[in-house]
Amino acid sequence: MINFVLIAVCILAGMILKKTKSIHPDAHKGINTWIIYLALPAVSFKYLPKVNWSAEMLFPIISTFIIAFGSWLFFLIYSKRRGYSGRSRSTLELISGYCNTSFIGFPLISAFYGESYLSIAIICDQTMFFALSTLGIIAAVKGGSKTGKVSALFIVKRLLTFPPLIGCVAALFLSQFVDFTVAEPFFDKLAATVSPLALFSVGLQLKFNGWKKLIPQMSASMLYKLILAPAIILALALLVGIKGDIAKITVFEAAMPTVLTASIIAEQFRLNTKLTNLTIGFSILVGFFTTTIWYHIIEFFF
Repeated sequence: MINFVLIAVCILAGMILKKTKSIHPDAHKGINTWIIYLALPAVSFKYLPKVNWSAEMLFPIISTFIIAFGSWLFFLIYSKRRGYSGRSRSTLELISGYCNTSFIGFPLISAFYGESYLSIAIICDQTMFFALSTLGIIAAVKGGSKTGKVSALFIVKRLLTFPPLIGCVAALFLSQFVDFTVAEPFFDKLAATVSPLALFSVGLQLKFNGWKKLIPQMSASMLYKLILAPAIILALALLVGIKGDIAKITVFEAAMPTVLTASIIAEQFRLNTKLTNLTIGFSILVGFFTTTIWYHIIEFFF
């Protein structure tokens, strides 16, 4: 329950301070810098060294990339039919292909299944984070460029200099040689700032004027993110015969709303931040209802 209260408090705080002009208009940029350069890399160092890798864990890993690829394909077709620009298409890909596997996913999994299932959720979360740091950034770079075309060298340069990806790779590599147990409290403190600050940043940028004009885009994004994506992963699990806890948690995580970090990436690469922030807010609200439905669907099949 506390997580849901935190969501409301952080977003409302950002909106109120922005409305009353009690904070600098560009304050969200400083907050986003903290999240990208310090907090998000700390998340990798907090969780990745503890992951117990096995062959079964391939399913949540593969599922994450399937969702991202499905978002690319879905909005490639959708954007062409609607005549959207490359910037709009990239924004839709970004806000639809990556799940809020931790801040929303973790508490919901604890509520519906129990905390013991978080070990599987962590795999989903870190794989999603890696996919967002690679495929998500590629989409953002292409959409943020004026021509819509960028060289492979430029994309690789942006990827290799993106702090969260550096942190992810460093955590995977260094954990093989270094014991980070002593540093866990430090990483815990930094990682704990991601969700409240990201939500606060969303609140600072959130404006509801003109939201009716964005209903088609938001509806398409939530259709894919909250309904089609988990349906695809459920069908995949049934097709290949994956059952049990891993199948349950992977499908349930696939049903989560838009990841908060999409807002920071959209702002950094000059995508449609208004659409991004509105979709994040609405998908969280709608997601509370759709995840409950998905829980019952999952229990029926597994």
